[in-house]
Amino acid sequence: MLCAERILIAAGGTGGHINPALGTAGFIKERQPEVEIEFVGTADKMEARLVPQAGYPLRTIEISGFYRSFSGEAIRHNLSTLSKLLKSSAQARKILLDFRPDLVIGFGGYVSGPVLREAAKLGIPTAIHEQNAYPGVTNKALAGRVDRVMLTAPQAEQYMKPKHPCVVTGLPIRGDLLRTDRAQAKAALQLDGKPLILSMGGSLGAKPVNDAVLGLILQKQADHDCVFLHATGKGGAEAFRSALEAQGVDPAQRPDIRITEYIDIPQCLPAADLVIARSGASTLSELQALGVPSILIPSPYVTENHQYHNAMALVEKDAALILEEKDLTPESLTQAVNGLLQAPERLLTLGQNARAMAVLDATQRIYDTLCEIVPQK
Repeated sequence: MLCAERILIAAGGTGGHINPALGTAGFIKERQPEVEIEFVGTADKMEARLVPQAGYPLRTIEISGFYRSFSGEAIRHNLSTLSKLLKSSAQARKILLDFRPDLVIGFGGYVSGPVLREAAKLGIPTAIHEQNAYPGVTNKALAGRVDRVMLTAPQAEQYMKPKHPCVVTGLPIRGDLLRTDRAQAKAALQLDGKPLILSMGGSLGAKPVNDAVLGLILQKQADHDCVFLHATGKGGAEAFRSALEAQGVDPAQRPDIRITEYIDIPQCLPAADLVIARSGASTLSELQALGVPSILIPSPYVTENHQYHNAMALVEKDAALILEEKDLTPESLTQAVNGLLQAPERLLTLGQNARAMAVLDATQRIYDTLCEIVPQK
């Protein structure tokens, strides 16, 4: 049992930081409903919407990252960031002294830095969780200060200097995804016995991915050997359909070509025979949990190029293929897809190896780790 009456969780910036934090908070509350859990984030990022939506109080501090540029805009931003950085420690300390948590957990994002640093100074038990195979700058800086470093991928440990050995916990997976049945998922999508190629570039969309998938569909649409389900991201579906129509392919008349802005992951991912996607930590954990083979296109625009390292963690286990954006064309993507469709045994191997990497009890492992660092009362 986790001997804590009050827990403070710091997470911010992206869903990749916030969703695992919310998943962990929910797991703790299910087992110990009496525990008070509050979050720390910023007022202008995703956590300002997601955390209250999940039913948790959110306290805010002012913090941002530095731009790696010497443009006028970057200099102004960095001066503002420096000012916030000087204030953030005092803001974090005030929150800690007011809430008096028995445990502080950081799930990444700039907001974790001052909160976990101040908590460690005050002698409060602390832990951080790193989602990516290449850790973020904040977690790398905190590793030597906190009581436990929890990892999604063991590869991350080589880049950190922790005070105590790291614990590989994996990344929390949504329960509804794990409860789905592949045969039922395929039947619900009415695939007519054809393999499903599921492609997506993220909730905001990714033009290079959309363009390559558009070319893939145009090159393969005459084969009628698979079903395409492509999620364009926000605002992209209508333009994608229009681009197909301009080339003489009307998706409204083709049940094997399905274009949408977003997909229901628990409904669609279990039915997929091949996934084309970015390599964010949550996506990869879901692919591993379901044993789905994939062609990964890491975003080169993220901090420390961490999606490349995420993808390579699977590639090195022969659990996925990688196609870097610099090499991404309709032709290269089509060649990769055809190569897999024509070698079903290769698809099977990729899926089996991905499944072997899955950690399905991540929230339990996180909970057990937290129990170790909070003193018995």
